[in-house]
Amino acid sequence: MDPRVLDRLRCPVCGERLAEETVGTARALRCPRRHSFDIARQGYVNLLAGRAPHVGDTAEMVAARADFLAAGHYDVISAALATAATDALGRLGAPDAPPPIEPSVPDFEAYPLVVDAGAGTGRYLGAVLAALPDAVGLALDVSKPALRRAARAHPRAAAALADTWQRLPLADASTAVLLNVFAPRNGAEFHRVLHPAGTLLVVTPDTGHLAELVSALDLLRVDPDKADRVTGSLGGHFTLVSSSAHRAELTLGRAEVASVVGMGPNAWHTDPAALAARLAALAEPVRVTVAVRLDVLRPR
Repeated sequence: MDPRVLDRLRCPVCGERLAEETVGTARALRCPRRHSFDIARQGYVNLLAGRAPHVGDTAEMVAARADFLAAGHYDVISAALATAATDALGRLGAPDAPPPIEPSVPDFEAYPLVVDAGAGTGRYLGAVLAALPDAVGLALDVSKPALRRAARAHPRAAAALADTWQRLPLADASTAVLLNVFAPRNGAEFHRVLHPAGTLLVVTPDTGHLAELVSALDLLRVDPDKADRVTGSLGGHFTLVSSSAHRAELTLGRAEVASVVGMGPNAWHTDPAALAARLAALAEPVRVTVAVRLDVLRPR
């Protein structure tokens, strides 16, 4: 594991620092109290403290997401995050930026850490790191199929199995930028791991997102108040700095429509047989709107 990321990790059981050890062909992270966490051969480390209440996205959902994102259909989101993260790191180095809470974190400004909480395949983290040549990254997710891909998302990225609802396996104030894209949010933990001058970037569906498919395929509808509720839920720990809308118009075939449905929450809530029938009835090409909101928040 990249030592620049390892320096920021902490044991999820006792909070001590972690070090990498190799025994034969097996690798693991261990703390001074000998709590041990295996590094899978695919490159991610399991940093769960106990069992997660859910296993996250399935292999089928992850494969659908990987195919859809690789085609560039959500690059509007990647570009918005990369721009916002670049702006955030510029603020981090400002003369009036607060000092780190934990100054023992080595090379904080030399190697700022970008964390993607609920990273999925790591596509967005990879795009942000590509725009930030001095940063390192960490993908956190509870889905093993997703982490197998996230571990290869970028040469400067590491990946760890972790539940967003538990204590995150990171040092206090260790993170410069925290990404949260269509994923659960733990405001208290996000606040703890972010540098006082750090930035939280939250992407949520906006009104009109995939609207052309909602009626045609009987999909879940976007709550028109969702973005405001998300911001409100973080209000005790963060201040909203800015909010921007990002849109794109896609032209998709049926297979791509099936991927965008299968990669998200609709995969859990849609009857496969009924969905297949509705997909077969769609006239190609299918025009689909991408509409998201990007909120930039800073710790209180």
